[in-house]
Amino acid sequence: MKLILSVIWLASLWSLCTGGGDWCYPSQFTCNHQCNVPEKWDHANRDCAGKYQSPINIVTRKTLKDDLLTPFEFKNYQQIFRSSIKNNGHSVQVNIPHLSTISGGGLFTSYKAVQLHLHWGNNGGPGSEHTIDGEQFPMEMHIVHMKSHYSDLTTALRDPEGIAVLGFFYERSNSANRKYDPVISALRSIKATNGNTSMPPLSLAQLILSERNMTSYYRYKGSLTTPGCTESVVWTVFEKPIPLSQDQLSAFSEVQFNDGKHMIGNFRPVQPLNGRQVFRSGSTVMMSSFSLLLAMVAMAMGLSKPN
Repeated sequence: MKLILSVIWLASLWSLCTGGGDWCYPSQFTCNHQCNVPEKWDHANRDCAGKYQSPINIVTRKTLKDDLLTPFEFKNYQQIFRSSIKNNGHSVQVNIPHLSTISGGGLFTSYKAVQLHLHWGNNGGPGSEHTIDGEQFPMEMHIVHMKSHYSDLTTALRDPEGIAVLGFFYERSNSANRKYDPVISALRSIKATNGNTSMPPLSLAQLILSERNMTSYYRYKGSLTTPGCTESVVWTVFEKPIPLSQDQLSAFSEVQFNDGKHMIGNFRPVQPLNGRQVFRSGSTVMMSSFSLLLAMVAMAMGLSKPN
């Protein structure tokens, strides 16, 4: 009931206040800060009303196995690099030297990493952009790549498959993920919009899953999840989440929007699939079947125990 009343209140607020020219998330909107919420992003950029938008809800039973979705080949993901982390007013972003590349995984060419950013909820609450069978995770990271022969994102975005984004979910863990200490520590220095600080040396490999845990993933064609919403993205969404502690997840909610409000709920709601097919890697099915087998064995053992 509270959720319904909240939605009604927001709808009435949006109708009373005239949206401004810039785009924003619902947690930013007030009559004093009039902006285009996700439902009106097409007012900021008409491409946001496109037919093949992201993110989406991945319905696992409707996915189609694709044998071409083999394990990725990660090159220079282990390489240590120096960079900075920035509060860009909508997320936190780390620029990546164009040295790390991905290939394989059903991609028809290699793509080089450009930047990574994250989307989250409120103090570890639901905040991922993609959902799996309706489940929303606390946070989601996007590592943005462009085709290796391009020199800038603007050019790559003109190519219908110019961008490849790797999406990683996060889950709440009982212990801190020490590999994330450099990122979490840096957040304190970039609370304000346009805050920028140097990062300790790190590698992409330390921020993601081990390669053996990245063979299960989903693939579909979609768009950027912020304006201009360009439909030039080959999406890969990994099944297994990355663990972070509650304190680590909550640290992201201390970052601020440009009006000084806490940056929470900076995710776009899921978009209509509009007839697109979502594919899954072969190992996704194998893992699901194996998990089902384990559950059945555990159930059988429980039933066989004497009273």
